[in-house]
Amino acid sequence: GISCVLQDGEVFEKAGVNVSVVFGLLSEEAARQMRSRGKSLKAKDGKLPFCAMGVSSVIHPKNPHVPTMHFNYRYFEIEEADGTKQWWFGGGTDLTPTYLNEEDAVHFHKTLKEACDKHDLKLYPKYKKWCDDYFYIKHRGERRGIGGIFFDDVDSPSKEEVFQFVKSCAKAVVPCYIPIVKRHCHDSFTPDEKLWQQLRRGRYVEFNLVYDRGTKFGLLTPGSRIESILMSLPLTARWEYMHTPPESSKEAEILEVLRNPKDWVH
Repeated sequence: GISCVLQDGEVFEKAGVNVSVVFGLLSEEAARQMRSRGKSLKAKDGKLPFCAMGVSSVIHPKNPHVPTMHFNYRYFEIEEADGTKQWWFGGGTDLTPTYLNEEDAVHFHKTLKEACDKHDLKLYPKYKKWCDDYFYIKHRGERRGIGGIFFDDVDSPSKEEVFQFVKSCAKAVVPCYIPIVKRHCHDSFTPDEKLWQQLRRGRYVEFNLVYDRGTKFGLLTPGSRIESILMSLPLTARWEYMHTPPESSKEAEILEVLRNPKDWVH
């Protein structure tokens, strides 16, 4: 794999891209995780050869008015005991703002919806809900961000058709996010707004280390590169005991959306 990371940039405090191609034998823990999602995996002498490849990126901007963005698109293949191969695609793109800007949220979701709609009008609502459900921090009762799209284990109608869909989603990353960055990267902000950004990043870390399937898979893969797996973590974050924002504040506004996801495109 190749990891490319930018730190202490003028616009991005920390931004990284991982391109990985991994071959090996699936660990027992990883196989157990897949079986829990309904995969029927027949091992030979307890061994399951696999290959996985994908591109992932996480961008944590300096300015609290520019949202954090994450995307990941991947392909997975497993060879079973009888030589047959199971394959599937997974991935998604999601946005994690510190403060809510409805115009940005609508732009982000509409761009992803357009990418999905080229293939099937049912995909965006299905994968938008999947995203809201997946990026849920159970112990906090809130989502990591305002969502986007997320899917996994997609293996129909055909490999080529799914691949074309995944490519459409990947091509939507720049137009869904960069206009938002350009709109806000020079906005002024206060020390209190920067503090709130640090607290929200703490939530980001909690999700990634406790729940994120990709992070957990990487940590369970023998010989994996820890620096690349933990690239998604922000450069700085903060945890304050019993912090609660004032009622009717801009900070409370984003929390309401994280607890009750919205439909941004209708």
